[in-house]
Amino acid sequence: MSAPRFGDYQNEIYLHGLEDRLPPFTTDLTALESSARERLEDGPFWYVAGAAGSGATARANREAFDRHRLVPRMLTGATVRDLGTTVLGQRLPAPVLLAPVGVQSIVHPDGELATARAAAGLGVPMVLSTASSHTLEEVAEASGEGPRWFQLYWPNDDEVCVSILERARAHGYSTLVATLDTWTLAWRPNDLDRSYLPFIRGVGTAIPFSDPAFRAGLATTPEEDVIAAVLRWVPMFTGTDKTWDRLPFLREHWDGPIVLKGVQHPDDARRAADAGMDGVVVSNHGGRQVDGAVASLDVLPAVAAAAGDRLEVLFDSGVRTGADVLKALSLGARAVLVGRSYAYGLAHGGEEGVRHVLRCLLADLDLTLGLSGHRSPAELGPDALHFG
Repeated sequence: MSAPRFGDYQNEIYLHGLEDRLPPFTTDLTALESSARERLEDGPFWYVAGAAGSGATARANREAFDRHRLVPRMLTGATVRDLGTTVLGQRLPAPVLLAPVGVQSIVHPDGELATARAAAGLGVPMVLSTASSHTLEEVAEASGEGPRWFQLYWPNDDEVCVSILERARAHGYSTLVATLDTWTLAWRPNDLDRSYLPFIRGVGTAIPFSDPAFRAGLATTPEEDVIAAVLRWVPMFTGTDKTWDRLPFLREHWDGPIVLKGVQHPDDARRAADAGMDGVVVSNHGGRQVDGAVASLDVLPAVAAAAGDRLEVLFDSGVRTGADVLKALSLGARAVLVGRSYAYGLAHGGEEGVRHVLRCLLADLDLTLGLSGHRSPAELGPDALHFG
């Protein structure tokens, strides 16, 4: 089977112009945030767009991409390209995954169901958040035959944790992504100023509230008393920082690949490899957790050098464009996770909005890969970049 020609989305858009048909919303992936601002109320918008503290880490993520510049090469025969890659033994059409974004129903009623359908249609894995607005069974059904991973906010109750993991495996989630950097919420002024936290209203709690082990610990069901369910769940998934000696618990109860998300230091990557983990996501949670932290892109090369030969190195935090993806791949990532951008697409138009954003990103990636003189992600390395 020939590789998808993602760049053809550009031709499709231009041809639609002959019929005076415009794209559903902007194709400028860096303008999605301001466009979404016009569509969302303050609470939902800032929950997605906001960052920890002063926002310094979120700004640093974008500044790091700007400091790295692609160096195009000529006459390389890049007419035909293949964006395909293999991540943890899974063949993907492009080195792109949808990062776990919780409570998606605050930006569109269909939430994760719309995202799952759009991702599946393009063959791009969706990483479902524990903080989903819909159950993992419902999202699995929406995904159909599409690839799907599951992100875990590690509950403090082992029985609830095991029950959620068993449900995920039973419904076709192939890879577990354990988020380490969000064991408690950071100081987020944009949310605090509005007293806006969806979870305390029972939004983004569909997975635990539908879990039999969780429900068994309640005097009444979440449907009868949502406040009681919230008061049990919130301290169960926040407030406790796990330790390295707890990782065997995950391995015992998950028989697929395990990826640790939130790694920034080379020593943590080495410890993950020593613990038998299969991958790490170099991430600072898009600047949402530690204000004044290092940009993820700046530490990616050191993490890849430290453990890239022993586990899969993935990347997120600040990715917006096709050029951003190429830069992360050139610095040692096998694939990248994209978050806020598709959430903004969801806000613009549900499933079709997510699909448009993903097609724009993949087309941009395809075209920029070729125009920079490369035919596949495998050809990328540090020599593709200039740092200045």
